[in-house]
Amino acid sequence: MSVLDQAREARKAAQRLQAASTELKNRALSAVREALISHTEEIVAANREDLARAEESGLPMPLKKRLAFTEEKIAEVCKGIETLISLEDPVGRTLEATELDEGLELYKVSCPIGVIGVIFESRPDALVQISTLCLKSGNAALLKGGSEAERTNTVLARIVGEASTGAGLPEGWIQLLHTREDVKAMLELDEYIDLIIPRGSNQFVRYIMDNTRIPVLGHADGICHAYIHEDADLEMAVRVVVDAKTQYVAVCNALETLLVHEQIAPRVLPPLAAALQEKGVELRGCDRTRGIIECHPATEADWGTEYLDYILSIKVVDSLEEAVDHINTYGSGHTDTVITSSPDTARSFLSLVDSADVFWNCSTRFSDGYRYGLGAEVGISTNKLHARGPVGLEGLVIYKYLLLGNGHVVADYTGPSARPFTHKRLSKAYPFSRGG
Repeated sequence: MSVLDQAREARKAAQRLQAASTELKNRALSAVREALISHTEEIVAANREDLARAEESGLPMPLKKRLAFTEEKIAEVCKGIETLISLEDPVGRTLEATELDEGLELYKVSCPIGVIGVIFESRPDALVQISTLCLKSGNAALLKGGSEAERTNTVLARIVGEASTGAGLPEGWIQLLHTREDVKAMLELDEYIDLIIPRGSNQFVRYIMDNTRIPVLGHADGICHAYIHEDADLEMAVRVVVDAKTQYVAVCNALETLLVHEQIAPRVLPPLAAALQEKGVELRGCDRTRGIIECHPATEADWGTEYLDYILSIKVVDSLEEAVDHINTYGSGHTDTVITSSPDTARSFLSLVDSADVFWNCSTRFSDGYRYGLGAEVGISTNKLHARGPVGLEGLVIYKYLLLGNGHVVADYTGPSARPFTHKRLSKAYPFSRGG
């Protein structure tokens, strides 16, 4: 089947899926969860083949870590599906209701976007998360995973498709693409695809944006920062930074650059360096950092690098303002955190840092759809339109205006004897909403 045929099938399925009840979608999600559990052995076997090919091809270690899909990870994504089932259906919500005149009522109601194309990295768990989020939000999905995970993704897409359609969803709502040529073909199908979500580097996202007329929800690099202010609790600072850097290094919300106020640097850098080096982290610092601890020199390029590895760049700064300027200059607008005991300092940092996720006294690793209670995420957006931050269910719906009348015509509201509009806010929900 060509990509055009796949997109046509997805469009046809999306038109039916947008009217699916909450009960049907949740039943399909339960079926997917059960199928993943019952096919665990098959999934793991396919993943072993991908890992063997990755080893032969010399795939970098961070990517190999992402590629591994063990029984534990399968159990984890199944828990995510359970959470997704428990969440309120994002479709059919009444966002606003307005009486335009007696018997003429306008409802702003959430609805699916339609057909969503997602291009993601070599993480098989991403396929499950993305497809189930699309399912719950009533969207059809065209998915292209990393070639490193081809065997695993093929098995997973088949399992998700068979289980969900067996539960009553329309055939063709989930489609898997396989090659780079498929991606190029997809970018031309603006007649059938409503949104593209690319997960990858800034360069990759820019390529997608430059080569399609389809709206793009960009997921840029994860150049995440932590700033330790002069009044920070030392023990807290060490604990938060170590977690942000080392809890899982090969992900977009892991810490890449640490900024430290000059007043606290002599006290916090030595114990922090010891804790990080114990975890195997290579430190790269500015001249002032290297005057306090032993580390490699940091270059200008380091400030704009997403390592996805056990490497951390460190810079000593004179003030909160300098830290904020550095983040807004070199950061990717992803996730940044401040460690301080001052609410005023925290308030300033949270207001001034121009990122999708900005934290106080906690690890950047919390920037995640599952941890936010979104069920999972299709990606983290650094856009400022439609959706920002972890994009879960809320980011996969849009809205439509539904007007209910009783023979009303515009002619009655124009001219010298025009009837006035009431424009009164209503508290009731759209009467034909499909729930349950």
